[in-house]
Amino acid sequence: MAGADEAVELMKAAPPETPKSTLTVQGMKITFKDLQYSVPSNVDKKTKAFLLKKVNGYFLPRQMAALMGPSGSGKTTLLDVLAGRKTAGEITGDIHFAAHKPTLTFLRRYTGYVEQFDTMLDILTVQEMLMYTAELKRNIKEKLDVKKDKVNDIIKKLALEVCRDTKIGNALHRGISGGQAKRVNIGMALVTSPRVLFLDEPTSGLDSYTSNEVMTVVKQLVSDGITICATIHSPTPYAFSLFDRLIMLVRGEVVYFGDRGAANAYFEAIAPEFVGTTMSSGNEAEWLTDVIVKADRTNQGPVLAQKFGKSPLKAEGDKFLETFMQERSSIPEATMKELEVKRATVTPFWWALKTLVKYRTTRNYQSAEFLGPRIGDKLIFSLILMSLYWGIGDDLTADNFINISACLFMWCTLPAFGAASYVPAIVLERQLFIRERNDGLYRVITYMCAKIVDELMIALVASGVFGAVVFFPVELQGSFALFWFIYFATLSCGIVLAYFVAAMSPNMDVANASLPTYVVTLLFFAGFLFRFDDIPDYWFWYSKINFLKYAWGSQMANQWGAGDVDCTEDPDNPACIVTVGNGNKVTVLQFYGLEDVDKWNYAAFEVCFFVGFFFLAYMALAYMKHSAR
Repeated sequence: MAGADEAVELMKAAPPETPKSTLTVQGMKITFKDLQYSVPSNVDKKTKAFLLKKVNGYFLPRQMAALMGPSGSGKTTLLDVLAGRKTAGEITGDIHFAAHKPTLTFLRRYTGYVEQFDTMLDILTVQEMLMYTAELKRNIKEKLDVKKDKVNDIIKKLALEVCRDTKIGNALHRGISGGQAKRVNIGMALVTSPRVLFLDEPTSGLDSYTSNEVMTVVKQLVSDGITICATIHSPTPYAFSLFDRLIMLVRGEVVYFGDRGAANAYFEAIAPEFVGTTMSSGNEAEWLTDVIVKADRTNQGPVLAQKFGKSPLKAEGDKFLETFMQERSSIPEATMKELEVKRATVTPFWWALKTLVKYRTTRNYQSAEFLGPRIGDKLIFSLILMSLYWGIGDDLTADNFINISACLFMWCTLPAFGAASYVPAIVLERQLFIRERNDGLYRVITYMCAKIVDELMIALVASGVFGAVVFFPVELQGSFALFWFIYFATLSCGIVLAYFVAAMSPNMDVANASLPTYVVTLLFFAGFLFRFDDIPDYWFWYSKINFLKYAWGSQMANQWGAGDVDCTEDPDNPACIVTVGNGNKVTVLQFYGLEDVDKWNYAAFEVCFFVGFFFLAYMALAYMKHSAR
């Protein structure tokens, strides 16, 4: 056990900083004791599978700690548990930030988390992406110039000047490089000067040069007092040398926790059977990885965990851990205020909404990819209706009523089918939304309102233009204002319906199948394909909750509104143009069971449906979780 003794001597020679020197800087001590995380077993749902088992440790300000282990060892799980990012499973044990149990609001507001896979707005440039984050995460009382200076400092510190004005880009449109994207992600986490920075595989997918570059930048951040913890899989020798502390896991158990520089001596002493008695290569990280991977594959992970549990290194670490967990009396007042924060977001609703519109809506309106699906189909359908029904709207004869009614029916149903073009706005942005919400950028209601503003501003203009393209050439009767409003309201209902379906669906395939299926069911009970008087009693309830019924009913009343006409007493009235089976004449509205319709009341029902679908979409976004983390 000479290696373990040497590791303890290293720890004693350079012990963790005292409470006085660490708790006054930006960072915070993170301590965790007897930490366990379990989920239902895939083999037997009645039993638990433990992904973390009695994990003890701590991270200190002005230090960078590494979480290492084989694939599936629990590295990211531990990081997610500490950062409050787990959405499933059961967590037991103690987690303290500055000797206090952290709340989710504190974690979202004062910690930074860099995901393994980059999730950013591809329409923004690097500087805009950082400014967007700054305006959402920094106090609104802070002047814009101060925020710009902060962003410029980050760009300089992260060596991003060369791509400052380059768009983030995506798989189809080339933008910044992978290394630059990783640094931008780190920059977003640093915008608010977080107390703690978590990084999940910050060098994943990067070449060795870029990996070293990224980790050098991260290491420089410890001088600001930040507490940094990163999972790392196969670091380069240089990148590994930058870490101060090291936790090594095998199947959820700690097999080493201590000074990074003492790790190889420790394992040489206790695990020669896995790699040999000495490190055969100059790559310390590779050698350590070989040790624990071979132990894992030979099911010897528990043996290493037991040896560590009985080692002087573990005992010495536990002494420091107990000391750090009892430091409540020395916590500064400013730190206590941060720990007791009640809101995960910094900015109020109106400011966040303004910022989302400023950076996202304005850029979307400059994108043909965004505008095309929202305008193209409506333009085509409007032109078809105009050319197909040209000039028939004032021909109120028996031979023509079915054509006009069909025209109005299509005018109401096409916006509902067109809702499919709005599904990707939610499904494809899901990971971005989850990341930004976890980062405390905004609340769900803010996101929903911003998305609706995005869509309704376009819909307002488009519905007016396309309404005029149809209404006047077809020579329809009644109020153009109502004709336009019903189309706008139906389109708005379709948009929030699409958001609800998208939020409920686990992927695009399910959403694309669910939305048209639901809309088709509405067609049967809207009153045109099957008259209301002929709908069986056991199905009549469905027409009551059919927003297309109210849209078409209002349009029909607007076109055919003939007042209270009694065709039995006055069969020669011009309004009595439909002959029914018994030879009697009725009005068009009577034929379709719409004689008692108040067109503006039906229009108001459309607004109610919009509010209802909006609420359902909000609830689905807020509480529906499609992937357990």
